[in-house]
Amino acid sequence: MLRVFVSVPPRRIQTGSWRYTEVSAVTEAIRGMKDITPDETPKWQFVERVFRQLVASYAYREIRMPVLEKTELFKRSIGEVTDIVEKEMYTFDDRNGDSLTLRPEGTAGCVRAGIERGLLHNQVQRLWYMGPMFRHERPQKGRYRQFHQLGVEVFGLAGPDIDAELILMTARFWEQLGVRDAVRLEINSLGTTEARAAYRDVLVEYFAAHQDALDADSQHRLHRNPLRILDSKNPDMQVLIAGAPKLTEHLDSESREHFARLCELLDAGNVAYRVNPRLVRGLDYYSRTVFEWITDQLGAQGTVCAGGRFDGLVDQLGGRATPASGFALGMERLVSVVGDHMVPGTDYLPHAYLVRIGASAEVRGLRLAEELRDELGELRLLSHCGGGSIKSQIKRADKSGAALALILGEDEAAAGTITVKYLREPRAQQVVEQDSLADFLRGEIREWQA
Repeated sequence: MLRVFVSVPPRRIQTGSWRYTEVSAVTEAIRGMKDITPDETPKWQFVERVFRQLVASYAYREIRMPVLEKTELFKRSIGEVTDIVEKEMYTFDDRNGDSLTLRPEGTAGCVRAGIERGLLHNQVQRLWYMGPMFRHERPQKGRYRQFHQLGVEVFGLAGPDIDAELILMTARFWEQLGVRDAVRLEINSLGTTEARAAYRDVLVEYFAAHQDALDADSQHRLHRNPLRILDSKNPDMQVLIAGAPKLTEHLDSESREHFARLCELLDAGNVAYRVNPRLVRGLDYYSRTVFEWITDQLGAQGTVCAGGRFDGLVDQLGGRATPASGFALGMERLVSVVGDHMVPGTDYLPHAYLVRIGASAEVRGLRLAEELRDELGELRLLSHCGGGSIKSQIKRADKSGAALALILGEDEAAAGTITVKYLREPRAQQVVEQDSLADFLRGEIREWQA
């Protein structure tokens, strides 16, 4: 704040209107970057908790990567002729003159870490991560400039069985969240790099013959990345795109067999899907299998999970050729979908609220609260601070959502007792010895959990 004031003429600081303008600008979040308030965090914690349990049940291990990487990492992995690299990355030069970028996605950083830390060569790794990502997009429902992803990456397995496992994992996740009926699965195969190169020539020939019908972005991509035209959301181009040659008709034989086997495994796993020959994904590193889970509840931003194979990426970034597959889930979008199907639990509410009345009770209550936390690791205890009458403290106890009010006044402090008042049940209050309070609360918690 001192730096801001030094740069402003003193006479302007003294005016009320200027001071208000200065403060209001400072206290507004950056556009597209959203606070997650305490009323919302239980939903986030629920989704994160279920995800952690899910990946643990498949024996996947967590990896944590930095949010800043060298810009070249994303240019080489995602592709320079993509919306992410051309328009959306938060990129800057640091004090050493190095170009750095806030990560727009997690796969490139995970591959970089795997190469640098020696995790990939001749090894099988099943990894997961979660955290914030950054893209300078136009904010709208389900799309933010800081957003959060849950991601899974597998290295060292080339067959369609691991692709099927990843899709089955996501299907189980929807079941556990209670949103299975809210999402649908689309899959496709992009083939090998060589097959796509041959298809690229066919696609360029087709779109070049209709160049006047292409929008500005598609004309820009025509000779640099024509597959990205298939991913255009421009409604004026959908008829033209629908008539384009299909990649599935140009797949190499191994990719056809891989995809057919994947479909067979999904059928065996009772996972419903639709083959979408226009599904190409917006990142250049994908090969063979690609998939998306889509919902109709979020308008235009309907993809809640997307993934596929990226067999050439490790080699592309300087490691030894390693097959790889993975997916990422958008937390903001998923929480919105879950919000319509799930009532958050109350496991964030305090079990008890400690009311302290009087000087000696404040001293004894501070120590008593710590003793209870030492004995009962599962206890959620909110201890009153700030003084006030017993009426006002009981009112705060009720507002906190606690099941019990533990009332400690001067008489209780002297007698070594405490008064227990039930806030959610029509039960008479009772007096409990302080030495027995931990056992009493343990019994109450067991009863609530039963």
